[in-house]
Amino acid sequence: MIAYLSRRLLGLVPLLLGITLISFMVIHVAPGSPMDLLTDMNPDASPELRDRLAEHWGLDEPLPVQYAMWLKRVVVGDFGNSLSRDPRPVIDKVAEALPVTLVLNLMSLCLVMAAAIPIGVYSATHPYSRSDRAATVFVFLGFAMPTFWLALLCMMLFGVELAWLPVSGLQSLDYNLLGPWGKVLDRARHLVLPVSIAAITSLAGMSRYMRSSMLEVFRQDYVTTARAKGLSERVVVYRHALRNAMLPVITLLGLSVPGLIGGSVIFETIFAIPGMGRLFYSSVMGRDYTVVMGVLVIGAVLTLLGNLLADVSYAIADPRLRRR
Repeated sequence: MIAYLSRRLLGLVPLLLGITLISFMVIHVAPGSPMDLLTDMNPDASPELRDRLAEHWGLDEPLPVQYAMWLKRVVVGDFGNSLSRDPRPVIDKVAEALPVTLVLNLMSLCLVMAAAIPIGVYSATHPYSRSDRAATVFVFLGFAMPTFWLALLCMMLFGVELAWLPVSGLQSLDYNLLGPWGKVLDRARHLVLPVSIAAITSLAGMSRYMRSSMLEVFRQDYVTTARAKGLSERVVVYRHALRNAMLPVITLLGLSVPGLIGGSVIFETIFAIPGMGRLFYSSVMGRDYTVVMGVLVIGAVLTLLGNLLADVSYAIADPRLRRR
């Protein structure tokens, strides 16, 4: 197992280097530069000022040299400073946005699991029934709706027409004047729409995966044996079938780790939530190369670790994979 894990870890190094190299080149060859936002609206900004800024940030060097300099800093954990008007270290900006995204996506994931598992189990125990078809239509309607369109509809209905829920940010303007329970309620009201929107988009895939996994388990011999022994259908489903059907779903949870950290650019931008998705979007629009690369590297590392976690889980379940 140690040799298998070592091979997998060594294989991640060139993969991560390739991801960072391609990302670095793509973001640097895109039109625009960090100097544009700082000098275009400033009538006193001269071409010499742009040249001095480019020299200060090292952007006057050839791209391979810039990449080598960036990689040298990242190896020791230095992602540099932001190139925007807020020139704080990249790691500080990420540390500020990461908890928001993490909490938001963990709540969304819990909501998805709480809804997807019962829907999947019910659909598998009543296959091709009217309720199964109704659940299929419902979850795929949510899956097919564009996130931004659904978010805007919910904002108009619950925020503007009914005025039940706030439509932006994580707290109200009078948040500091509220009592302890008032603050908790205020935060909860601000999270209802973003968490619900994020969960709906993932509900369809997870519930369908749960349904197919349950149907596959129902065809196994030990389930037939359990029914032949006279066990009740409830015991067969929830004690024997559900436990084994959950294994592939748990593997999917390992692959969802990057999404928990990377955040959603769409709903964080629409709801003005200061998370990783919004930080990435604003950095791309401002050509803030250091912040963009910092977010991408963290997302890439977590994606690779999620894949590694899934591979190790499969290797534990099937020892033949360790010999490949």
